Amino acid sequence: MKIRMKLIALFLFNAVIGLNTAFTQTPTQTLRGRIVDIDSKSAIPFASVVIDNSDPMIGVTSDIDGNFKIENVPVGRVTLKISSIGYELVTIPNVLLISGKETVLSIDMKESFTQLEEVEIRANKRNESSNEMALLSSKQLSIEESKRHAGAISDPARLVSSFAGVSNEGSGNNDIIVRGNNPRFIQWRLEGIEIPNPNHFAIEGLTGGPINALNSQMLDNSEFYSGAFAPEYGNALSGIFDMKLRKGNDEQQEYSFSVGVLGIDFTAEGPMGKKGTDSYLFNYRYSTLSLLDDAGVVDFGGVPKYQDLSYKVFVSTKKAGHFTFFGLGGVSKISFVTEDEDNEDLILEDGAQKSMLGVSGIKHFIPFGDKTYLKSTVSFGYNSSELIEKRPYRDEALKEFYNAELNNQTYRAVSTLHHKFNAKHKIQVGLSNAFNQFDFENEFFSVSEEQYRIGQANNGSANFSQGFISWQWRVTELLTAVSGVHFSKSSLNRKVAGEPRLALKYQLNETQNLNAGFGLHSKMSSLPNHYAIVYQEDGSYTTPNKDLELMQAAHYVLGYENTLTPNLFFKAEAYYQHLYNIPVGVAPASQYSLINQDDIFVDKALVNEGEGRNIGIELTLERYFSKQYYFLITTSIYDSKYKARTGGWKESRYNGNYVGNILFGKEFTVGQKESTDKTISVNSRVTLLGGRRYTPINLEESIQQDKEVLYEELSFSKKADDVLYLNLAASYRINKPKLSHEIKLDIQNITNNQTAIDYYYNSIRDEIGEISQLAILPVLSYTINF
Repeated sequence: MKIRMKLIALFLFNAVIGLNTAFTQTPTQTLRGRIVDIDSKSAIPFASVVIDNSDPMIGVTSDIDGNFKIENVPVGRVTLKISSIGYELVTIPNVLLISGKETVLSIDMKESFTQLEEVEIRANKRNESSNEMALLSSKQLSIEESKRHAGAISDPARLVSSFAGVSNEGSGNNDIIVRGNNPRFIQWRLEGIEIPNPNHFAIEGLTGGPINALNSQMLDNSEFYSGAFAPEYGNALSGIFDMKLRKGNDEQQEYSFSVGVLGIDFTAEGPMGKKGTDSYLFNYRYSTLSLLDDAGVVDFGGVPKYQDLSYKVFVSTKKAGHFTFFGLGGVSKISFVTEDEDNEDLILEDGAQKSMLGVSGIKHFIPFGDKTYLKSTVSFGYNSSELIEKRPYRDEALKEFYNAELNNQTYRAVSTLHHKFNAKHKIQVGLSNAFNQFDFENEFFSVSEEQYRIGQANNGSANFSQGFISWQWRVTELLTAVSGVHFSKSSLNRKVAGEPRLALKYQLNETQNLNAGFGLHSKMSSLPNHYAIVYQEDGSYTTPNKDLELMQAAHYVLGYENTLTPNLFFKAEAYYQHLYNIPVGVAPASQYSLINQDDIFVDKALVNEGEGRNIGIELTLERYFSKQYYFLITTSIYDSKYKARTGGWKESRYNGNYVGNILFGKEFTVGQKESTDKTISVNSRVTLLGGRRYTPINLEESIQQDKEVLYEELSFSKKADDVLYLNLAASYRINKPKLSHEIKLDIQNITNNQTAIDYYYNSIRDEIGEISQLAILPVLSYTINF
């Protein structure tokens, strides 16, 4: 296997050298885009677009439709400045131009508070959300960052774990822990609608997985929210990950091909029809290890096999508005075998997991004049998961302990009306509905009863409706307020949740601002929790959790932001979150709470009487990419507690107490002086995660009952060791007149630390085993754009 991998690496290296000598011209690229009003989405004509510090000055003016084009720009990084009378100046730093793929931008401009003046407000221009209703606890994700940051491996879900207040569990999974909350409390969105968990090897009801099914080649800049959400967002308690697909090139055909450890993928995009506005974008990826396994190159057990496909088609009409057709699909499967360390013939565990996900939708945008537009989306989502686990039991070499198949399909409709009265007032009104049809089956072997039990045996439907109204009022040139209310209603109970929201932002001067926010939020528990079967003492069973009410939380946030220099930004944010109406165990001595849930579904009767609280402070110091280097330092100190039906406050499972990140990156141009056609990049990340809490295992009782038994009275009283890891990435990019290509090596946990992050009962050895953090993982990839 090692020889074959060396041959593959040698082939990639020779390909790079060959392409390097194929062309000698100085590479240039076209930079173009469209400029619109951020509120009304109407075109801004005659705006000035200038490349900063260009000598002689390079710039153009947008046409009547807001479009601009700058041709023959040398490849590399440029900073754009966009200005227009009556609008605030926009600065877009470090736009990366590579050969083989045009750079196409969509630029929003905000109308200035004082008409007919050009205004520059420097504070937080590069960190604030593109959603004007989100004034705090938000971060815009640059897709270029997801390709650059060490350990992100072009996966946007991994990028967010470097943000203040966000962490992962250290196992390599894409679980996103926000401010000490359960990862299940987050919501994934695509093109403005809620979607199923978009990770490969995902399970219904969970939110993580090792690999995101959405390739970064498809993504536009996206948004991540960590608290006190704008009124439009519902059905989430901890975070919103709002991903957007970019529009395909509507002027010329472009292609990208990539091969690496994680997959082989192909991207195509280009114009459609003769109007010059319609376009398509398509990506397909297939697991590299699956191909090598089929070819007999690799022969180890547990080869992850997956493939995914995503697309976006944009069609415009003269009178009916714009239509966007989008979709995402993925399938994955893996077989796993755990062997005894001392005896490879002794199997400790054998199993398999299969997952499928699919989302397809149609989005419609239609303007009504220059101040009003309606945006509507209908979609269909599907996700399914199958899991089989076998373990030795008494005289049986392998006994099936667990067999589950969970299928859920969702029909969604969302419509939002936007109206801008003037530069001071803007409103949004929206409605949405999700209709779920599901089929859940699960069977497990009960050791204490020595028989199989049914955990899920339900099929049916459930409905979840939401509505909101949001109002932005720019009270003065320095003070902005966003207020509104969100409504949520589940068909599984009668309660309607009314959730008021308020956010304020005060501009102290051109570089500093204060912000504050408050909001009530709610989330529906997963359908497998609602329909879990609970057994009675006489052997009968019921589904007592079907009518559980919505989980709820109150968020309080206070923040300060300071643009210390044009390239150096500081942010501090303090928060308090009170969770209530949380389902907890009914039994008097039960310490169970959904705040700590990490299994697929609960097997206990629950009641909405639990609480939780999260308090913390987050600090961010970021140097934007300039003069060929950047850094990002984030620190979060927090405390997360929960309360069951009886008893006082206890540590929650995800109370790590602290998390810190240091990221640094540097680019080097090589070759001739002032040349930008060859670039070496080195990026690093050091992360410290506070250890996760766990409940100690009662080894004697576990041996006696032949299953894991916990000290329930000591729930989450123990803390695992802190997790420390170093990620390092290096890449070499070459630009030629008609193509660009890049080879990259991204190594996660380069020191191969093996900290124990959790514990389990090993029934074969009758001992407590350790679950370690993700081992060293080198990810090699090669990409060509043409």
